[in-house]
Amino acid sequence: MAEVSLTSALVCSPQSFFHPAYMFNFSANHLFLLSRTEYRSCAVLLFEDRDTKRVYRLYDFTKALLIQPEVAYCVAGKVNSADKLYLVIESVRLDTKHIRCSTVPDPADGAGGLPLR
Repeated sequence: MAEVSLTSALVCSPQSFFHPAYMFNFSANHLFLLSRTEYRSCAVLLFEDRDTKRVYRLYDFTKALLIQPEVAYCVAGKVNSADKLYLVIESVRLDTKHIRCSTVPDPADGAGGLPLR
């Protein structure tokens, strides 16, 4: 039943999500793409904040964002909290504070290469 209401909401225009009295700004850093689903009127992107382990469902009505997996992003947009929470993307940029997100530890000497002989 909840899936039906989500799908029916997605065929609405972006203007129907927003009422000026209920719009708020949001921004989040260190977000990584989990999945992307295309609908007729928008793309729905699931992002995970790897610091807090929160997952965000973000709406892209342009369907033009080229988001790569395993890359950290900063996302900003608008929130409609009138009856349901919709996070609509206005801008996306690389999170330059989290460019290198490898789980491989650096060597103790910090060299990162093979030992010299």
